Amino acid sequence: MAFPCNSLRAFLQHAKTNLFKAIHEEHNINIVVGNESADLDSLTSSLLYAYINSIAPPRNNFSPLYVPLLNIPSSGLRLRPEFTAVCEHANIPPDRLITLDDLPSQSMPLKSVRWILVDHNKLQGDLGYRYSSRVQGVIDHHEEENAVPENTDPEPRVIEKCGSCTSLVVRQCKTAWDCISSSSLSTGAAHGQGEVAMDDSAVTQVWDAQLAKMALASILVDTANLTAPGKVEQVDRDSVDYLEAKIQMSSKDARKWDRDSYYKELDEAKRDISSLSLTEVLIKDYKGWTESATNLGISSVVKPLEFLVQKADEEKISSFEDQLQRFMDERSLSIFAIMTTSTSPDGDFKRELLIEANSSASSSAIKFAEQGASEFQLEDVTIEGIPTPDQPGQHWRKTWLQKDVSKSRKQVAPLLRKAMKSTDG
Repeated sequence: MAFPCNSLRAFLQHAKTNLFKAIHEEHNINIVVGNESADLDSLTSSLLYAYINSIAPPRNNFSPLYVPLLNIPSSGLRLRPEFTAVCEHANIPPDRLITLDDLPSQSMPLKSVRWILVDHNKLQGDLGYRYSSRVQGVIDHHEEENAVPENTDPEPRVIEKCGSCTSLVVRQCKTAWDCISSSSLSTGAAHGQGEVAMDDSAVTQVWDAQLAKMALASILVDTANLTAPGKVEQVDRDSVDYLEAKIQMSSKDARKWDRDSYYKELDEAKRDISSLSLTEVLIKDYKGWTESATNLGISSVVKPLEFLVQKADEEKISSFEDQLQRFMDERSLSIFAIMTTSTSPDGDFKRELLIEANSSASSSAIKFAEQGASEFQLEDVTIEGIPTPDQPGQHWRKTWLQKDVSKSRKQVAPLLRKAMKSTDG
């Protein structure tokens, strides 16, 4: 049975309750999951897809129950202050978000489940080991991994370049969303918590506006408010127009809406990592892959490398390079990359790249450096506190200024993985 039109707040409670029932009573259920970095795009794309499809499920689908899952434990929420900001605008208590802690243990796997991937197209890690054969749908904007079946009907199979995966989810869901809105406005919707003073149509429009602001968050952040060079596609622009129109339909929200202020608030929240330890900074936006039994990890960081070195010094635990090696050892990484973004006092956007490789993978790192030099316009740079290895035979390290700032982890990771495959054996 489909979930009745209601607020995101009520939907999340419904989703968590039904996930619990599916675990203990083996009900069929769809889980919509983002990638393991669990960034803002993974949060908003999974929430939007699960919400719309729970109210208006596709015909002949596996289950009318859709659960949005964050691919991190609940402890990871505090590393993402931008989530708190988005949840406030969407009237969602952050503790209602569904995380890996809400799943059963390995000894009690979900049996009647289908997985829909958003913001990635290959289920990685422990979830991939347990459930990759049950993936039955994908919406993503990364390079094709050919890990999802060609026929996922009635769920979508969309892999397309754009700034934000949420833009693709908006395009996929907007026909159903419009039908939900029209039906609720004509038949009357149940009042939501804190909204009893409004009539039914106003309540529905507020719910739509909350959902739209939630979806807009990642599109604006990922495209720098539709200004990021080389990232913004027409689907991003169209989705922003569509979502802003939803906000304008709500008189309560329209008079206060200011896209530039909203973007600035979210961007500042995302960049506020001063309270995090160095390890937490590296974990915050981390992704890992395995190629030919060799593990690769990449962390995206919203501060320059100099900031990370300074943080290591302030913690007085060990040097930056020692903490880097410990981070790799704890995750059994042969290659680890840090990609940084920052803005100069003059407003210029800057990217840096650091790659550290153990001796067994140094040839792969060198091959990437050769191939990536022109593709990413890599310029050698020396960062105080990040020395060149004095024992090159044991490990390899290099830092660059990345002059082509349009290229993100979506482009760097595939080339690194390709270099790992080509040097295997």
